[in-house]
Parts: sequence; C-alpha cells; structure tokens
Amino acid sequence: MMIIDRFEQDFAVVETDDGIIDVSVVYLPENAREGDVIVLTENGYVIDVEETTRRREEIKNLMKRLIKND
Repeated sequence: MMIIDRFEQDFAVVETDDGIIDVSVVYLPENAREGDVIVLTENGYVIDVEETTRRREEIKNLMKRLIKND
C-alpha cells in the first residue's frame, strides 16, 4: 500500500510497505492530496478512492472515540 504523507516542493513523500519514497508530482493525479492511497498501474499512479475513503472514515471514528473518552 502507498499513502501520500506530504508534499515537499515538486515531490510527494509516499509511505510504502517497504519504507518512504519520493514521487514527482508530475506522475500523480492532479487532485492527489495528503492521506490518499495510491496505486501504481500500467497507466501510472491512480488514487484508490475506496481505500482512501475507508481509511479516512476509520481515522475519523478513532478521533471521535478519543475525544469522547477525554
């Protein structure tokens, strides 16, 4: 799995199962943003919308539980 951690100048810092890599933004979809799960296909990088949405919902629910327990 590859997740965009942040953008630095013309590169995205991407977390992978094997570590961290830099990917030039020219290879990413124009609407790519931090937290997106991306997949490398034969046509280039694409956003895995389903997995990105699932992970964002999971994080949102975890944050709600943390705030509720304060």
